[in-house]
Amino acid sequence: MPVSTLPTDRVSAVPTIVVVGHGMVGQRFLEALAERGLTAAAGTARVVVLCEEPRAAYDRVQLTSYFTGRTPDDLSLAEPGFMERHGFELYLGNPAESLDRGARTVTARSGETFAYDTLVLATGSYPFVPPVPGKDSDGCFVYRTIEDLLAIEEYARTATTGAVVGGGLLGLEAAGALKGLGLDTHVVEFAPRLMPVQVDEGGGAALLRTIESMGLTVHTGVGTQEVTAGADGAVNGMSLSDGSSLATDLVVFSAGVRPRDQLARDCGLAVGPRGGVIVDAECRTSDPAVFAIGECALASDGRVYGLVAPGYEMAQTAAEVIAGGQAAFTGADLSTKLKLLGVDVASFGDAHGTAEGCLDVVYADSRSGVYKKLVIGRDGTLLGGVLIGDADQYGTLRPMTGTVLPVAPEQLVLPAGAGGPVTLGPSALPDEAVICSCHNVTKGAICAHTTLPEVKKCTKAGTGCGSCVKVIGQLMPQSEDRGLCGCFPYTRSELYEIVRTLGVTSYAELLDSHGRETARGGDGCEVCKPTVGSVIASLAPTVGASGYVLDGEQAALQDTNDHFLANLQRNGSYSIVPRIPGGEITPEKLIVIGEVARDFGLYTKITGGQRIDLFGARVDQLPLIWTRLVDAGFESGHAYGKSLRTVKSCVGRTWCRYGVQDSVKMAIDLELRYRGLRSPHKLKSAVSGCARECAEARGKDFGIIATVGGWNLYVGGNGGAEPRHADLLAQDLSDAELVRLIDRFLMFYIRTADRLERTSTWLDRIEGGLDHVRDVVVHDTLGLCDELERLMADHVAGYRDEWAETISDPERLSRFVTFVNAPDAPDPSVKFVPERDQVRPDLEILAGPVLAVRTLEGTTSR
Repeated sequence: MPVSTLPTDRVSAVPTIVVVGHGMVGQRFLEALAERGLTAAAGTARVVVLCEEPRAAYDRVQLTSYFTGRTPDDLSLAEPGFMERHGFELYLGNPAESLDRGARTVTARSGETFAYDTLVLATGSYPFVPPVPGKDSDGCFVYRTIEDLLAIEEYARTATTGAVVGGGLLGLEAAGALKGLGLDTHVVEFAPRLMPVQVDEGGGAALLRTIESMGLTVHTGVGTQEVTAGADGAVNGMSLSDGSSLATDLVVFSAGVRPRDQLARDCGLAVGPRGGVIVDAECRTSDPAVFAIGECALASDGRVYGLVAPGYEMAQTAAEVIAGGQAAFTGADLSTKLKLLGVDVASFGDAHGTAEGCLDVVYADSRSGVYKKLVIGRDGTLLGGVLIGDADQYGTLRPMTGTVLPVAPEQLVLPAGAGGPVTLGPSALPDEAVICSCHNVTKGAICAHTTLPEVKKCTKAGTGCGSCVKVIGQLMPQSEDRGLCGCFPYTRSELYEIVRTLGVTSYAELLDSHGRETARGGDGCEVCKPTVGSVIASLAPTVGASGYVLDGEQAALQDTNDHFLANLQRNGSYSIVPRIPGGEITPEKLIVIGEVARDFGLYTKITGGQRIDLFGARVDQLPLIWTRLVDAGFESGHAYGKSLRTVKSCVGRTWCRYGVQDSVKMAIDLELRYRGLRSPHKLKSAVSGCARECAEARGKDFGIIATVGGWNLYVGGNGGAEPRHADLLAQDLSDAELVRLIDRFLMFYIRTADRLERTSTWLDRIEGGLDHVRDVVVHDTLGLCDELERLMADHVAGYRDEWAETISDPERLSRFVTFVNAPDAPDPSVKFVPERDQVRPDLEILAGPVLAVRTLEGTTSR
């Protein structure tokens, strides 16, 4: 990097914009500049970014997800190549140390000096640590950056008890993190209730009961007087203001934040009496060449905003003004929806009911931990609300704030059977209603698109906190005919229920009884035949159908790969993938695979799923190869079917010094349990023995990561063209609890997913998303769990290895020929050529001779 970037010809050079800080708001500002063409790549501006942290901007809202398996790279907000593509100069670990407004220069910690035409302060905030004795002892931390979390994680390895000072949003997240690290956890909050800014007394009480039921100890209405330490300088306790003491060996301070405005103070910019750089509606400071955005700014309405959504609005405003346009930030919505320790918590509008003459409509159920309050004006206007334990209606209620509700408010808070609930669909919202408060996107802007991915890409709605995704999905166009295809008027999930309930065992029976009138008595189509075949196969043990997919009518329903229980390759040959549960294999079995590959001249490749793939078998060779493999103890790996593929694993605590559970044993147990399970799409899994995640469990349909307290279960991940990290479904599960939840999750997915729908797409599509799935499979809100478990038990009891059954039945073996009229003749087109001491397909045989082609001009080309 250059020592100095002072231009000698400032007048003729493009303007230089220096951004101090690269957090979430700083990154959003850069994106706003790029959207307006103010970049070095466009030749319109030089943009320099001074970042204090050693890494680029990341999602601080999701910071705690690091403890549930997300890596720092996963949290990154800057998509790969963003800085390079726009020519932004990013200086990591090199914050601004001083400003010279007269010379318009910034001096960084490295000593480098940067001249600016426009300066943007995006320095954020810093954690407030109460000035109590002992606050600097070993074992005291703040909860603000990834580096803070890494330090907490390391120190917690030798700790048994942790205490969090502060019971607000971040404090409760920190408490959840400590609990997840296996510590007995206490929360100390000076206010009389948890989350005093966001929720009222009733909501705080409901939240307290729910959190205490999770095993956390909460101390409200008391403050920290002192942090005590032992002779070694390490924390060993806390003294509280009520005279009590608390034994703890780790303390996290999360008692609020303060604006980072010291740079502004030092250079003489106007600062508010309680902190924050004073800005006008255009986000300009008292110096017209200097802007301030985000948590470091005191907005024109006299408020310092500690939420990311107002910061994003300020970033947009500043970028528009710098680009020569007109924009103003005069205030923002402080509504919040999040999940704390697995509990839905939401507040919006005048949540505390401060408006004159307002009325509260309240529903509270301490047994279930649900608390709902709507604040209503005298004229029936919705002014705000608090939702604890059940925040499903937040996405619709928040945009309705300031309007008269179309139904009686009590109908919106009462449970079913007590006069409610009435669900207000997003169709009731006006086009100008803001659906995504993080990016200030209206219903009208969202409705201009037709799919959720398109909305996210074009408007950024749904890419912030995620609370609006459900409403966005409801706004997308819905097809009137939801039938699977032209043969059936029902969806796949509806056909599943018909087959399960009526015990249907054949495709013809289902088509004749439940197909469209025009399709009955016909042959079906390429869409419904494999779909129904999969449904019947997945329910075979329950409805009494044959579990062998090539028996009778079932054989005609299968996809290409299932016809010969092997994957068809591009030259007409097939691959063989024996199951290797958990990736564990003995030397003897390795030798058998090697001998089979050698004797049949097969290409050998180790797969990403910790298996060994054998390529190049002719169809007539498949039974011969599998006879040797089955005799050696192998069974089908089902690489050809829409079913479970593999359960990867790391070596776990048996060998690895970081492992905390036996990941190999768990992976083997799971793979043997779910082998052969037919599903709407392929299923992949992995088990990691610690949070280092060597098995890449969060890239799987269901992934398991070991914790000190048991196992964390993640669902809905996948790799491929559109990778998606899996979401946490439940944590600190015992072995039995883990298996039970996976049973339920898989059977609920198989029951409700569309054809060829991966779990990731299913989770995004299904109404209520992950929260609904959690309610069904963890909390059993629909009363389905016993049935889901029975269905899985039927599968486990009814499993038979398809290849073992095939090679033991001469009639089944008879289908494995290339030519029915010449069963002993091999396929002459399956040829190979040598490459890297193995073979590859000879594709020239398939291409045929090169033919002359006559062009339009009458000449001949080749």
